[in-house]
Amino acid sequence: MKNFAQLGVHEDLIKRLDEMGIVEPTPVQEQAIPFLIEEGADFICQAQTGTGKTAAFGLPMLQKIKPEKTHVQTLILAPTRELGKQIAKQLFKFTKHYHRIFIEAVYGGDPIDIQVKALSRPTHIVVATPGRLLDLLKLGAIDLSKISTVILDEADEMISLGFRKDLEAIFDQVRGRRRTWLFSATMQKNLRELIKEYLANNAKFVQLDKKNVVNKLIDHRFVVCRSDDKVYAISKFIQSQGEARGVVFCRMRSDVVNFAKKLEDEGCAIGAIQGDLSQHEREKIMRGFRNGRIQILVATDVAARGIDIEGLAYVAHQSLPDQVEYYTHRSGRTGRAGNSGVSVVFITSKEMSGIRKLEARLGITFNQLA
Repeated sequence: MKNFAQLGVHEDLIKRLDEMGIVEPTPVQEQAIPFLIEEGADFICQAQTGTGKTAAFGLPMLQKIKPEKTHVQTLILAPTRELGKQIAKQLFKFTKHYHRIFIEAVYGGDPIDIQVKALSRPTHIVVATPGRLLDLLKLGAIDLSKISTVILDEADEMISLGFRKDLEAIFDQVRGRRRTWLFSATMQKNLRELIKEYLANNAKFVQLDKKNVVNKLIDHRFVVCRSDDKVYAISKFIQSQGEARGVVFCRMRSDVVNFAKKLEDEGCAIGAIQGDLSQHEREKIMRGFRNGRIQILVATDVAARGIDIEGLAYVAHQSLPDQVEYYTHRSGRTGRAGNSGVSVVFITSKEMSGIRKLEARLGITFNQLA
């Protein structure tokens, strides 16, 4: 296991990582950081949520920024406003003892005139959702002519949300003037086509072994109960966590609505996130969660993509996910930035084989919660 200094990270950035409790690099950071610092050429990484991707691309990217140049040098694309805001916040935290680097996050749902004004100031890094970026380009509010790096985070999610044509339009704007670093949990056909068209044929490709993608700081547990008793069992677990915040995952939108109502009836402060919500409703719930008015989010796998909240103590699973990768995404919401976390799956006795499958595929151990 190498440390961040051995990976080539600047000492001022390491000082801040130490303060944040980030001491040992994750597997994705070990593989990505040295290449991105030394080579910096086109790079593709297949890795799940919760594996430390922001630091994997963020630390090398910050070291390539020239603070004395006040134009936009790096463009980071994210599928949702929540993830975009979180990336910008995390990068800003990294720079506490480093050079003064200006970062702006732009996304739909907020007044565009305020973002236009913000971009008129010196800006080194822009974090954007694809649709809002194209709106700003049409207004002439952002100049991408001098950027050297384009980073795509959760690229598969951007494709799934229908941003492929937007991404193609953005790539056409910067063709021949940038290196591209792409991070994605999956490599679906549409994404592979985009990579073939816009990234170099010799781009370095890193794929983490499934047994190296799960955060080692997460304690994996399970509870066996009848289907009819799951609300009571999860409510009991939530109460045992005191004021700690967490996320409860359900498979279907209808499950989210019904389960959230039942937990609310049990006295839990609940917010439900699912695909039928408007952006305004979603943002209202997220504000309530961040300010502590809402203690627990109930969400589907898809609706929770892009949500990255600091300090989540636990993740509870109302049922096993449909895919192994979804478990990694779900559990990766906790145990962030050097903190420990708990991931608890509530199953019936017939579903024990699903637990054993996750153990075998991910190289983890589940212990029964007393």
